Amino acid sequence: MAGDGTTEGTEVTGIGEGGAPAGAGEREAVRLSYRPQPSDTLTGLRVRDRIKRTWLVLRSAFLVLWVGQWLLAAVRNGSVEVVSSVLFLFVVVVLWGYPRLQASGVQRLVGWQGEYHVTVSASGISCANDHSTLIQKWSVFRGYRETPGHFVLLSRDPNIMVLDVLPKRGAEEAGDVDRLRALLDRYSTRV
Repeated sequence: MAGDGTTEGTEVTGIGEGGAPAGAGEREAVRLSYRPQPSDTLTGLRVRDRIKRTWLVLRSAFLVLWVGQWLLAAVRNGSVEVVSSVLFLFVVVVLWGYPRLQASGVQRLVGWQGEYHVTVSASGISCANDHSTLIQKWSVFRGYRETPGHFVLLSRDPNIMVLDVLPKRGAEEAGDVDRLRALLDRYSTRV
């Protein structure tokens, strides 16, 4: 029996310093520190859209309908109407800009919270900032997708309402990105 009240060879899990999951899994833990950027959220939203495809299909269908309406009005009238053209351009800008507006809104929610300190371990993912700590077990996630600059973890719910975006720029040591990829492969699946 060890002096700290645990038996030898038993993994102890709980909350360690800074809200990080504690225990034997800490040896393989990877730590990231970063300030969230709108581009992080935009990457997560794009990954979710590619996985779900619903938003992409709806956006494409809506755009095709507007193009068709605009072309029919132009052919029917023999010229392009200014109002119809302005509305068409407005719709294109809204469809193109909507994910950016979402990312900007998320940035307003998380940006003021300061530096994020994330620990990824066998116990799950712990994220602490100046105002809160969130601990998520691996069972929360359906899987992850890697992009050139991020790892995006996607929740199990049908609408994928929860995204954890882990920017690679937050890696503290050389080799952390490879270790993080290995942890994600071990405890989650690529989607």
